[in-house]
Amino acid sequence: MILNVDLSGEVPIYQQLRDQIVEAIADGVLTEGSSLPATRTLAADFGINFHTVNKAYDLLRQQGLIRLNRKTGAVVTTTVAEPPFPSDWTARARTLLAEAVARGIPADEVLRTCQSVLDSFGSKQREDTP
Repeated sequence: MILNVDLSGEVPIYQQLRDQIVEAIADGVLTEGSSLPATRTLAADFGINFHTVNKAYDLLRQQGLIRLNRKTGAVVTTTVAEPPFPSDWTARARTLLAEAVARGIPADEVLRTCQSVLDSFGSKQREDTP
């Protein structure tokens, strides 16, 4: 898994890390039981504070996407989405879709883009399947 961090970007670094790990899980690059780099290792690789990585990992833990253990570190886990995930997800999707509408993007283009993005997740898994 390759992570890219834009140190001068508008999106906070911890959020960039969290989002890229979520996308790697959705793409099948990270699967159940996959280990993530240690917080200090990842922080050193990017030249950032390890608390930033901790914050990203803690968000992922709270969202049920990883489990943290002193012996095994951060490991990807798959869990059934429980409240408040559905309402949180809907609120985030609503805001993103509102941005598209506010910028004048036609509804059919928004739907095509959403479908294209959904279709892209797991494409790596399909490519690896015989």
